[in-house]
Amino acid sequence: MPEIWLNYGITDVVLDIRAENLEQKIDSEGKILEDSVINEKLNTLDLSKPMELVVLHNSKSIQKIISSLFTLCEQKSKPFPKILADKKILNLVKAGLPEGSSINEFDDVEISNSNLIFMAEMEFDGLFGYETISTRLIKKFGLESMLSAYAKRQGNLPTPGQYPESLEESKKFTNNFEIQGIEIVANSEGIIDFSIDHPSKTLSSTKIMESHSIKDIDQHKTMVISTGKDSSNDNLGKSLSSLWNCANAIKKDGLAILVAECKSGLGSDAIQQYIEGRLTLEQLENPIKYISGMEDLLFLSQVQKNFQICLVSILPEFYAKKLNMISLQGIKYSLDYILKTQGAKQKVVVVTDGARLLLR
Repeated sequence: MPEIWLNYGITDVVLDIRAENLEQKIDSEGKILEDSVINEKLNTLDLSKPMELVVLHNSKSIQKIISSLFTLCEQKSKPFPKILADKKILNLVKAGLPEGSSINEFDDVEISNSNLIFMAEMEFDGLFGYETISTRLIKKFGLESMLSAYAKRQGNLPTPGQYPESLEESKKFTNNFEIQGIEIVANSEGIIDFSIDHPSKTLSSTKIMESHSIKDIDQHKTMVISTGKDSSNDNLGKSLSSLWNCANAIKKDGLAILVAECKSGLGSDAIQQYIEGRLTLEQLENPIKYISGMEDLLFLSQVQKNFQICLVSILPEFYAKKLNMISLQGIKYSLDYILKTQGAKQKVVVVTDGARLLLR
């Protein structure tokens, strides 16, 4: 019996599946950067200048860059950069930092400080095509610009891996600020590449991601999807991106099981308002103001016309029901559910790194 480990929050859970039920296991690929290459690239930073690293989410690749940067500063007797992060991820980031580093809360609504270097790992995104530093910043600081980005979406279905006008909106937004970014392209094994520049320019890393992370496969009836890392399944809104990345490879009337802990809850004001009855699906078409997570609620209502979605998470069953999803208590129950509803011989595709893979 093959043992497949899937990320679920800060731990991994095992999916015990019989060989005859496993159709395919899909993971991300790509050659990992050697430490010497990482250091060479980091050397292009002016280490004598004060530096404030803003960590936009936590991941192993981000910790690796920080640790390499600290080693470089130590070797060259340069001051360590200041590390900043959002309050909710402060302790997580702190736990992975090298000795001698300190971290403070990033609560600055003013992002035009030229010492700021924003760090994030690139993923795919249903609205912008790619999740980059620019798209993370427009979501966080540019609600008015988000309305324009939302209005420029390509129809009502997610379009990960494409270059919609919405992505240009995010670029336009970050162009207003004199900041830098470290944009990382990684997979489940490590860092494939990264670029250091203004966030509107590091967008060019999408081409590297495109060449490594898009897989052409047939359509399949049943798919179990793990996001691949805890920062991508911290909340439901974020986790849904992995579903959008696989949606085109699921057959009409098929089944997708999303494995996402969601320890921070829904992570979407729009989904929260919909569950509470304060927002309707009709209002998502042409809204007069943007509510965070609107696009995911819209995409969810549309993809559910094509296939059924089950959710393995710690969210209350009440939420899943309201969103027309089936709540499963744990990973073991997902396989039981598949065999019970689709027959003992059903073949299953397992995606282990959903946030960084795009299936077509």
